[in-house]
Amino acid sequence: MTTMPQTVALSPTPPLDEERLAWLALVLSPGLGPKRILDAMARLDAPGQVFALSLTELEGLRFPAEAAQFIFDGKARAAAEEEWARVAVQGATVVSFGCAEYPERLKEIYDPPPVLWVRGAVSLLSRPAIAIVGTRHPSPYGVGVAEMLARDLAARRLLIVSGMARGIDSCAHKGALAARMPTVAVWGTGIDVVYPKENRKLAEEILALGGAVVSENPMGTFPAPQNFPRRNRILSGLSVAVLVVEAGENSGTRVTARCAAEQNRDLFAVPGNVTNKGSWTPNTLIKQGAKLVATWEDIWEDLPSQVRMELEAEAPAASKPEPGASLLPDPVLRPQEAMVLEVLHADQSLQIDEILDQLETQLTSSEVFTALFELEMAGRVRQMPGKNYVRVL
Repeated sequence: MTTMPQTVALSPTPPLDEERLAWLALVLSPGLGPKRILDAMARLDAPGQVFALSLTELEGLRFPAEAAQFIFDGKARAAAEEEWARVAVQGATVVSFGCAEYPERLKEIYDPPPVLWVRGAVSLLSRPAIAIVGTRHPSPYGVGVAEMLARDLAARRLLIVSGMARGIDSCAHKGALAARMPTVAVWGTGIDVVYPKENRKLAEEILALGGAVVSENPMGTFPAPQNFPRRNRILSGLSVAVLVVEAGENSGTRVTARCAAEQNRDLFAVPGNVTNKGSWTPNTLIKQGAKLVATWEDIWEDLPSQVRMELEAEAPAASKPEPGASLLPDPVLRPQEAMVLEVLHADQSLQIDEILDQLETQLTSSEVFTALFELEMAGRVRQMPGKNYVRVL
């Protein structure tokens, strides 16, 4: 676990917004969950009214005694004001359920988060999006497919949403960044707490490229295990569809897939080798009706027509490809690089000695090393631990 660097505020703390402050106060009160908060707010004429209610009236909103007392004593408002200041220091934003910026798609789910903490571009939350999820321990094939699909879909203006966990989630974000397009990471921690800590650089790249980090947890929230299954409903809730790449039988990815089904979101899955345990969930989902995905077109043609029209209207005319073409054309390879690439596979790594053996009669070891270096720099090949190499799809 690591903490995002604090941003020095270039302007004073923004004036308190009574409506957002009321939502924030309820979220910070003990014993109140999303559904109870939403039901209570629906009974008030204005959110800020909650601060003026008597103890009896607060309990009449079905608030537990501890929460009602916390609000009545003014502790909830004080906690909200302190949180407001902390958010401002981070250069972040509090988006409450009643705000115009709150994504309409997320309001459709059963228990939308009453408050979102957002660092980065808030406007992205209302864009057409697809959640790409999967195992924390992907195969080379899973890594390649996740990055390829995320890159190709992001290049066509479909927003990539994921949880920035190890494995497939991180690959999805990297694919979007490779297309030079923004991406949204939904965290199970506070927006100032990077988890896993090795993804600190990835988080910085997401924000630098105009993306966003989102959480329903207050600042400073550490990575408690129960937070991550809960955040999965937000991943699917923000999206028009969910894509599962690789996941085992007991993977948390199944929670996101179940959320997608409950929220009436389209569900896609990438088929995998039946002998690979990471293929269990996507293969099972396909048997149960999820759409099989091999290329971005398999997803694109199943998007709601209104979404496709919106995305196609945004794409520059010069970027609109012929069917099946990539927006990111591959560079021309030198003969030595083409020969090395030919022996590599996307679903199985080859150790450097095996590569040298296969090309022994065609290339010198120096030519192989040079070709591998150039291919890796071009993003066509990935080096795995132990000098193993895989082809990038």
